[in-house]
Amino acid sequence: MCLCVVTLLSACAAKSPVPAPPEPTPTRQAALTPTPVTQKTLTICLGQEPASLYPYGTLNASARSVLAAIYDGPIDSNSYGYQAVILQKLPSLEDGDALLETVTVKAGDEVVAADDLPVTLAAGARLRPAGCQADDCVVTYDGVSEIEMDQMVVNFSLLPGLTWSDGNVLTADDSVYSFELASSPDTPGSKYLIDRTQSYEAVEELMVQWWGKPGYVDPAYTTNFWSPTPRHAWQDFKAAELPGVDAVARAPIGWGPYVIDEWLSGESIHLKKNPRYFRAGEGLPKFDDLIFRFVSDSNLAISQLIAGTCDVLDPGIPLDNQVEILKAFDANRQLKVKFASSMNLEQLDFGILPAAFDDGFSLAAGDRPDLFGDRRTRQAIAMCLDRQKLVDEVLYGLSEVPTSFIPSGHPLYNETVTEYSYDVQSGMRLLDEVGWKDQDNDPVTARQAWGVAGVPDGTELKLSYVTTGAFQRRQVSEILDISLAECGIQVDLQYLDPLDLYRIGEGNPLFGRRFDLAEFALASTGLEPPCNWYASSEIPGAANNWMGINFSGYNNPIYDAACQSSGNNLGQEVSLDGLYTDVQKIFSDDLPVVPLYWQVKVGAARVGLCGFWLDPTSVSSLWNIEAYEFGENCPGD
Repeated sequence: MCLCVVTLLSACAAKSPVPAPPEPTPTRQAALTPTPVTQKTLTICLGQEPASLYPYGTLNASARSVLAAIYDGPIDSNSYGYQAVILQKLPSLEDGDALLETVTVKAGDEVVAADDLPVTLAAGARLRPAGCQADDCVVTYDGVSEIEMDQMVVNFSLLPGLTWSDGNVLTADDSVYSFELASSPDTPGSKYLIDRTQSYEAVEELMVQWWGKPGYVDPAYTTNFWSPTPRHAWQDFKAAELPGVDAVARAPIGWGPYVIDEWLSGESIHLKKNPRYFRAGEGLPKFDDLIFRFVSDSNLAISQLIAGTCDVLDPGIPLDNQVEILKAFDANRQLKVKFASSMNLEQLDFGILPAAFDDGFSLAAGDRPDLFGDRRTRQAIAMCLDRQKLVDEVLYGLSEVPTSFIPSGHPLYNETVTEYSYDVQSGMRLLDEVGWKDQDNDPVTARQAWGVAGVPDGTELKLSYVTTGAFQRRQVSEILDISLAECGIQVDLQYLDPLDLYRIGEGNPLFGRRFDLAEFALASTGLEPPCNWYASSEIPGAANNWMGINFSGYNNPIYDAACQSSGNNLGQEVSLDGLYTDVQKIFSDDLPVVPLYWQVKVGAARVGLCGFWLDPTSVSSLWNIEAYEFGENCPGD
């Protein structure tokens, strides 16, 4: 502050005597107090307290939101596309920082076979030779010869000048350290990509290089980068010890816009602006302090948002049952509500292949009738499901009735797939055609089987329907119960505790494949269409320790081949790749499950907060938290 003192002098010119002016009385100059700088604070309310912030720990939705403030990227996924954040660019075959090389392999080498499984090369292995991207060119290895195969090499270059929040330089070696942690048998999580990786190493200070095993042609190669973890801070601990270290699980350092300052268990997590954030020169983040408060009750959360105690309600708070009231408050300018569909698919699975059928189907042995072996039965049931009513009444019109396992907004969506609109008359005609007859012409009573393959004559079309007791699923199941009854299909609704429904192992409802109909959701972890959800390799059974997610037991080699071929083809950009047309067509014709709706993300913010919006494919709703700020007119609102 610059202080300017102005002295006013007055000269009096007088010839006659005048009284002398009084001596000035000394006064003490008032001390100047600097104007305090107001600290800007952002408060976000979360639905629950994170169990841990260790990136390779068990992360709930709240933990991912907090980590979005500590880290930034390294790769964002928005609007069905990927964006580099701390990388100079996403690698591509076109630009030359991703390569598809031809290598020679021999017996004993580690490769990925034609069925996408890593193997040690030996006689009898089925391989895709170099240039082969379809099943018609697969060969069987003789155990002696050398053979040429495709191998992917991808280079990832970090932005220069990145630092950890403690001041240490962030380098490619930190990404390699992350790969080492992820590879440890003591670190939980999928080892799918790790098992198909030949090497991952820092070739320069800012460049890491990924080599896939020969035969593994990954269409998602642009994301095969492990998010850095601080070797300098964590290297003294073993992988098994890290989840229990407070500096790792409760106060991990990062490179993002904020740094953890204090964690008050059961109450909140306080963060401060990171002065070393690589975008600090842009004036980011906009807030000096960030507070995450834990508010599990949605009614209380909404009240606190309106009162100003919360600035943002994270979608992790269960707001899906509060849509009407949120819309009303939004209309009155008391808050801003945001919606977005997600990549999480709520679906109704048919028990096509119960685990009891694994040793062969036999009615004489007491097996359940083969209720869904004829795909026409599945198609008819789909036409008897009023899915549009689900979307309109349960989801307030915020989602859509899916026709595929890919959202209609995705660039790989196939618009020509078979649609099964709600049509009771068409559904009943198809049931009649299969042999499910309405003997008494009374749709209130269950239809009976007469001439249905694998089903004894006289068997009633009564199906068990298992799901959780969540409020929304109760609404959904009750609506579908009524619409199915109009076709002469009766269901026994069974609401299970989530722990019981999702328990892994033989004899359990989903993973043990013991149901007629089952409603649940599957979440996509990337932008690539998850056709493998319905691949035969994902059928849970004794061979894979009951760990697959194809709970219906759907098994179609043609579908498997189409899914595999889609994954083996490389487009220059995912958004321009039209390789999933066939696999979606097979899916919609066979209909192993009925896609019910895409789950909806619901969030809310105070009026005047700019930058908060939801995206269908973002991992966290707070992916751009550094740009949040208060303003009069927010772009996009």
